[in-house]
Amino acid sequence: MWALGRAANPLRSQGCHVGAFRACCTKFIVQSDYIENAVGITEPAELVAGAPLLPKRLYHSPSIHVYLHPGSRSLSSQAGAKSSGDEEELEDGFSELETPASIDSIEESNTGEEIDEELVSGPDLSDIDSVESLAEASQNELDLSDAEAGATDEESKKKRFPLDLFRAIMNAPHVGSALDKWVAEGNRLGRSEISVCMINLRKRRMYGRALQISEWLEKNKQIKFVERDYASHLDLIAKVRGLQKAEQYIGKIPESFRGEIIYRTLLANCVVATNVKKAEEVFNKMRDLDFPITTFACNQLLLLYKRFDKKKIADVLLLMEKENAKPTLFTYRLLIDTKGQSNDITGMEQVLETMKAERIEPDIFTQFVLSKHYINAGLNEKAEGVLKEMEGCSLVENRGACRNLLPLYAALGKADDVKRVWKACEPKPQLEECVAAIEAWGKLGKIEEAEAVFEKMCKTWKKLPTKNYTALLRVYADHKLLSKGKDLAKRMADSGCRIGPLTWDGLVKLYVEAGDVEKADSILQKAVQQSSLKPMFNSYMVIMDQYAKRGDVHNAEKMFHRLKLAGYAGRIRQYQTLLQAYVNAKTPAYGFRDRMKADNIFPNKAVAAQLAQVDAFKKTAISDLLD
Repeated sequence: MWALGRAANPLRSQGCHVGAFRACCTKFIVQSDYIENAVGITEPAELVAGAPLLPKRLYHSPSIHVYLHPGSRSLSSQAGAKSSGDEEELEDGFSELETPASIDSIEESNTGEEIDEELVSGPDLSDIDSVESLAEASQNELDLSDAEAGATDEESKKKRFPLDLFRAIMNAPHVGSALDKWVAEGNRLGRSEISVCMINLRKRRMYGRALQISEWLEKNKQIKFVERDYASHLDLIAKVRGLQKAEQYIGKIPESFRGEIIYRTLLANCVVATNVKKAEEVFNKMRDLDFPITTFACNQLLLLYKRFDKKKIADVLLLMEKENAKPTLFTYRLLIDTKGQSNDITGMEQVLETMKAERIEPDIFTQFVLSKHYINAGLNEKAEGVLKEMEGCSLVENRGACRNLLPLYAALGKADDVKRVWKACEPKPQLEECVAAIEAWGKLGKIEEAEAVFEKMCKTWKKLPTKNYTALLRVYADHKLLSKGKDLAKRMADSGCRIGPLTWDGLVKLYVEAGDVEKADSILQKAVQQSSLKPMFNSYMVIMDQYAKRGDVHNAEKMFHRLKLAGYAGRIRQYQTLLQAYVNAKTPAYGFRDRMKADNIFPNKAVAAQLAQVDAFKKTAISDLLD
């Protein structure tokens, strides 16, 4: 704890309260494996203890430092985002600090989105903050998978049950009729069968079907619901129908089952949906109900504040110390990443030392985060040292590290090491390793090598998931290979791949990089009209950034409006981009402060500077003379 306090000393000049940071050091523990999307280090975030949390409640502060990340995958696929589709393609990584799906997503994560990026590709150095990855981690902490149907410990061991029920549900047009038929035919429908089915549906992000199963079970009283069953149902409602419907469902849960796990589930979904105000309300409600302040609940707030208001992190740490909520690996990882984003490498290393002193060893993902920040800070030798630790004695024995090593070696520009790691995977590659290799070769500009990995995937697996195509599509986009990108998109369609948010994002980037912003805009517009799925936050922002660069206020405003219609509100990033359009157009932005205030968005230093430039009534030396 004292070590963490010392780590905070360099920030004292920035107003950091050492006492608050001592708490920071205490026992910071988080159990997740993701990080958030696109967390570019823009400006050092001050870890300042603002107004301390009051003894009983947390208050929503208007002065939120929203979005330190230049572009993020947003949380489109996050929990909390409405989606009527059965299969939600998580386009963001909920990665704020949870598992490498893509380095940030290591997602944002669902920024909205989520790690899903379907949790297949290795983390990308630009996304260490993905909210969906984090969401995944949060989901793991919620432990709803096994409890999906309230499976007992003994039943949980039977996860290798035949997938007959799952297949029946997948092949049926209606979930209810499939279940009716299943029971009518005399098939067993116990917790074990239900659990296996629900786990597989969740794994595929088919939350709509999973919710229909849960609703059928509750209606037909096929099993006796316990608190975890209600929590699982609540989680699915939040994912498919949104937070408001989920909150309404709590009122329908028998009071005896309305315990901590119910509210913890709602809290986690508020965080995935990046709804700061609602998350704080739920946390305060938990305190009002005298539920114990758990590490999980505090970790949710830490995850949220890491992204939106770093000044409050110290307050949460103080609360954890006061409530004796022991930190976890995730907590330390979160703090390490926060220090790294602030470019406080010394502080980051001191946090690591404290973590080890607490006998918590860094896992591969924590090492990934460390090496990423070393690379961003130009400390390549230190990064390479961490990579050697990740490799261990043998890549064959430590195969799990390969998918994370590939993007890191690519970021260091070490083509020989990328080749060496891929060689260890090549005889029997895993999908996520292939995706990581494609991205790594793409980063190094080795297009032919990336294509060779893709062709190997096509020969190894009969049908590839969409994300595997989009990995190569993004490589083509990065290198402005429009013709190859269009051919790959047609190949996707011919193979029967589901075209969704990930594909749209790849196509949008492909045309934007080729200089055809209007075509990219048209593709996104058609996607929205033809599908009930929600495009990724990044898809809108890539186009909006181009309009802003041109000073095209009309089209920038149009994209801003479409972002709000898609449910992406409450993020300072889009306001900053829109303001830049006015700045570049040398046009006053009348009433912009009021617009931001109405949306509960408050300017940071960069936005305040932009507002001053587009203030129609600002005074200058000449204007004073003329007046």
